Amino acid sequence: MIADKFEVLKRYFGYSAFRSGQEKLVDSLLAGQDVLGIMPTGAGKSLCYQIPAIMMDGITLVISPLISLMKDQVNALVQQGVSAAYLNRSLNEAQYRKALANAVNGKYKIIYVAPERLESGSFLRFAMNAEISMIAVDEAHCVSQWGQDFRPSYLNIDSFISKLDRRPVTGAFTATATKEVKNDIIRLLDLKAPVEVTTGFDRPNLFFSVLRPQNKSAKLLGLIRERNGQSGIVYCSTRKKVEEVCGLLNNSGISATRYHAGLTDEERVKNQDDFVYDRKTVMVATNAFGMGIDKSDVRFVIHYNMPKNIESYYQEAGRAGRDGVDADCILLYAKADVNTCRYFIENIDDNEELSAEQKEFFRKREEERLRQMVFYCTTSACLRGYMLKYFGDRAKDCCGKCSNCLTEFETVDVTVEAQKILSCIIRTGQNYGVKMITDVLRGSSSERITRARLDRQSTFGIMKDLSVAGIKYIIEKLEEQGYIISVGAGMPILRVTEMSYPILRGNASVKIRKARHLRSRAPKTELRAVDPELFDALKAVRTQFAKKKGVPAFVIFSDATLADMCLVMPTTEKEFLSVSGVGANKLEKYGEAFLRVIREYKK
Repeated sequence: MIADKFEVLKRYFGYSAFRSGQEKLVDSLLAGQDVLGIMPTGAGKSLCYQIPAIMMDGITLVISPLISLMKDQVNALVQQGVSAAYLNRSLNEAQYRKALANAVNGKYKIIYVAPERLESGSFLRFAMNAEISMIAVDEAHCVSQWGQDFRPSYLNIDSFISKLDRRPVTGAFTATATKEVKNDIIRLLDLKAPVEVTTGFDRPNLFFSVLRPQNKSAKLLGLIRERNGQSGIVYCSTRKKVEEVCGLLNNSGISATRYHAGLTDEERVKNQDDFVYDRKTVMVATNAFGMGIDKSDVRFVIHYNMPKNIESYYQEAGRAGRDGVDADCILLYAKADVNTCRYFIENIDDNEELSAEQKEFFRKREEERLRQMVFYCTTSACLRGYMLKYFGDRAKDCCGKCSNCLTEFETVDVTVEAQKILSCIIRTGQNYGVKMITDVLRGSSSERITRARLDRQSTFGIMKDLSVAGIKYIIEKLEEQGYIISVGAGMPILRVTEMSYPILRGNASVKIRKARHLRSRAPKTELRAVDPELFDALKAVRTQFAKKKGVPAFVIFSDATLADMCLVMPTTEKEFLSVSGVGANKLEKYGEAFLRVIREYKK
């Protein structure tokens, strides 16, 4: 057992100091206390259990939901000099038996295992006879049916632990958890008075933006071409849209692949590997892709369609910039996305374990989550601040790193316009959606309006001088401020709330913020500050090692570590160890090759 956590941190992982929250979680696990760590993607959750695992006697079991995460993390640990393995369905019978035999013989310090594997007789027999010092439950929110990624197999974890001769110390880790989900994690995993650490949800290296393009396809192509050669993910809401967008990118000369539940297991694995190993630059996927993906150099995540809640969006967007380097999170918003999300909510698969009351509560909660997601897309406030406050975190009024903070707004009094819109909604019986209300206000002579005799309403044509977009924008702001609500799935109808009546009586005013000018975004600095010639030379060496060892390039060294090499310019082994992300094991394996490049460059 290694006694010094800082020695482990530097020797195996190449870091000289812990990030926020890590040290407390490490100390608690080493002291035999259960923990619950809620840390954003890229904050270093895995180190919180990997360091105690290396320091403790015996084996650590890491329960993880996805094969991709196990594979990537085991690859990284082996490269860092830690004996580790995974046991999941990607192994054939012979490979599984060999890995299990090695585990029985004490070859591994850390074993990653899928939750379904806990019910296997052979694995249970191994576990009951092994010295298991710790159990780490990754993506712990999957245990809660109120979370966005509920997996029934997670409910068996507590039963598995209870069958062991001695209960190991247990840690649960997740990137996002509401109060409900957090309570479920503690209860369903039977954590014993866990030490709780929530580090906050902010990712300062991520730039958030919401765009509302007239032509999404053209905008997407432009965004990706601006980021030529950078690794990125494009999320779509349906399998059909994934196929369309992937085809569009490939036909436009962009190296892209796809991932969704309609593909075979073999094709999903192949496509994912093509992306992780940089054989394809862009992954186009549904939300079936990504949880646990450890690819650290994703420079952008673009949502072609709006997700159904902020929890999902923040988790998916958070797959960008895991190495701490600047990255973009861009959402292409269209009103039609809201209807797609409502359809999914209304047609969600029934969970037989829920009562009728629980199902209705679940549906209403999903509707409210969707409403908050729409407000994120339409707000003129700081986007980062909006999300942080949603998760109960503190936030500044202006972050300086989102599209809204770079936009100059002017405050406009729209009380008269609001009175006209609210009056139209009421006088048409509160039975119509945004399009119909807009058409009535603009005096459209469509057959649908004349057939419903809405052309005889007193509000018909009273806003004919305002554009369709202008009326819809004010309606969005009225809904955001609580004067209007949308009701129903598919094509929802507008209804006024009690807050609207003081406006109609002239006893209150309505003000909204309208965009006037978008300031130029400051250039990214973290990688561009280094010499591109040296950086590319180091990347070439990294690629050679990655191909030779059959691992993703970021497993050798992350982009952030290469950038630090460019800044430190080490020429000796001692100086090379001072680079962030370089430990003793990687110095021994790769040091001389990278030092040779730097020495030649300095000449």
